[in-house]
Amino acid sequence: MNKFKFLNVILSFLILISLNSCGIYKRADVKDVPVNVDDRTRKNIQEGRGIRFGKGATRGGDFDFASSNPLWRASIEIFDFVPLTNASYSGGIIITDWFSAENKDSESTRDLKITVKFLTNEIRADAVDVVLFEKICKNDNCSTNKIQSKLGKEIKLAILKKATLMEKDGFDKYYEEKGKNKAKSLRSP
Repeated sequence: MNKFKFLNVILSFLILISLNSCGIYKRADVKDVPVNVDDRTRKNIQEGRGIRFGKGATRGGDFDFASSNPLWRASIEIFDFVPLTNASYSGGIIITDWFSAENKDSESTRDLKITVKFLTNEIRADAVDVVLFEKICKNDNCSTNKIQSKLGKEIKLAILKKATLMEKDGFDKYYEEKGKNKAKSLRSP
């Protein structure tokens, strides 16, 4: 029994040493890594280090802001008639609060909730996904369902049209301010 414990300890030690030599654990010297958090952060930014998901190792310093994304701005403008429960630019999602829709039946209420997911920052047909939810309450019984409706397609189309116009207006403004030669070089690939 003791022989097996001893062998397990030796085997664990050998595995630990072999993993260390593979580069999983890298010893950092104090003179190479600043002690102050702000200095460490500044050094990591200068070297292009940080946590990245879905980006190449050579890229550094890409910053996308909501004010520069025409899809986001168009969506916010389109949904100005309803309160938003979640508008997360970094999460790429907008969720409206429940709002009342027209209902011919006076005994029940019909509410809608719209979710917009941003799949890319580029203005293209598959850039946004619009999902509609319907809540119908009759007396005190409520049922919630995901629905397929022309409204979802119309919202998606409205977002894409408005984003295209915003991008075009932004480019035209740049074209007027900076001159023809600089803007022409940007326009042609």
